[in-house]
Amino acid sequence: MKEEKHISRRKFISTVSTATAAVVGAQFLGPLSLAETGPTPKGGKLALLGGKPVAPNKVWPKWPYVDEKIVARITDTVRSGKWCRIDNSNGNVTQFEHAFADLIGAKGCVCTGSGTQSLHTVVEAMGFGPGDEIITSPYTDMGTIQGILAARVLPVLADIEKDSFQIDPEDVERKITSHTVAIMPIHIMGQPCNMGRIMEIAEKHHLRVIEDACQAHLAEYKGKKVGTIGDAGCFSFQSSKVISCGEGGGITSNDLKLLDDCYTVQNHGTNRQGRSVTIGPKYRMNELEAAILLGQMEHAKEQNEIRNRNARYLYEKFKGFQGLVPQKLYEGTTNGSFYLYTWSFRDEYWDGITRDMFLKAVAAEGIGLSPYIKNGLHREPWTDNIISRKSYQAMYSPGRLQQFKEELTLPNCDWVCAHMVMLWASGPLLAETKDMDDVVNAVMKVYENRKELAQK
Repeated sequence: MKEEKHISRRKFISTVSTATAAVVGAQFLGPLSLAETGPTPKGGKLALLGGKPVAPNKVWPKWPYVDEKIVARITDTVRSGKWCRIDNSNGNVTQFEHAFADLIGAKGCVCTGSGTQSLHTVVEAMGFGPGDEIITSPYTDMGTIQGILAARVLPVLADIEKDSFQIDPEDVERKITSHTVAIMPIHIMGQPCNMGRIMEIAEKHHLRVIEDACQAHLAEYKGKKVGTIGDAGCFSFQSSKVISCGEGGGITSNDLKLLDDCYTVQNHGTNRQGRSVTIGPKYRMNELEAAILLGQMEHAKEQNEIRNRNARYLYEKFKGFQGLVPQKLYEGTTNGSFYLYTWSFRDEYWDGITRDMFLKAVAAEGIGLSPYIKNGLHREPWTDNIISRKSYQAMYSPGRLQQFKEELTLPNCDWVCAHMVMLWASGPLLAETKDMDDVVNAVMKVYENRKELAQK
């Protein structure tokens, strides 16, 4: 039996290692001071079995963030009567586009009504449509897929990696056909995927790269913010995101021509000169949403630093514990977004405790962890729906649609869906170090009492 399976909580809590490159990028993790090594742990009976909780009545920082300056911006915008961006050429939306582009180091930004709309806009602006194929991940929100389907492009799904939860570049390359036009990598949980390898594959096969950075504001890979590495990046400002306004989206790029084309597409095909030149939906962000976003910008960097500090602390604390393994970050990850902080639950170290039992026990200790995506999108009904549609049957051969269906066997994605554990992090990772210790202590208390729990 592996020694790690019986690691004591005292040994676990006191373990602070700076040699963590195998788990996360070396630049992301620096050494922590001895003052940050955590409290002396206290054991005891599980709360689920009648004991005292580790963190009773736990309250995390509220999210989305609201202060009086944001309220004032909204009030001023309402009173102005200029609620649509076309009524104010230098209004809130335009100002936010400039501010967000500056924040992530892009040459420009075009805002839309959602992250899904941003993805669809880029696909249309690049000229992709029926007969084309875009490779993406099944481990994502359906908005990613809809951004492709809305252009009647075929979404081809590549499997993911078990340790990073990110799209597997090698499976991406295996799925390329003569009809592949782009790769749409997803920076899942807000952490950068393996963009170095993805860009190599894209260059080799002459493909465009559309970064789905909807969860990954301010994440950084090898000195570049995500959303500036590929041809375009797409962001979401939905209320749970680390920069949020309820709904909303943004497109970033260093290609000014592409940005102009994106503006035209999302403005019902009408360009900046007022000429109607192409097919396009109306996806414009409104001035009220942008007012909230401008108010959030003041604290975005500071909040990102706090989340990264707390995430680093948790990575250090879970180093060497095999029962709950944090998401792997690729070498070169210098900053994360930490929209979610996630682990994989390793059944073999829990003596018969299932993930659901673990989650119930941790919740009783006052720490609310949960699964994330129940099923990968390769297991959802949309795959059968598009195959049965006359439009897809007309655009793609029977053989290609059959191959599409046969390639929906993605075992790594299935494994991750069954083993994922997450702490929703937009608000909680803004808490104090002692709150992170509560997470650690709750997990390890359940681990120490796993045999008693298994007999329940």
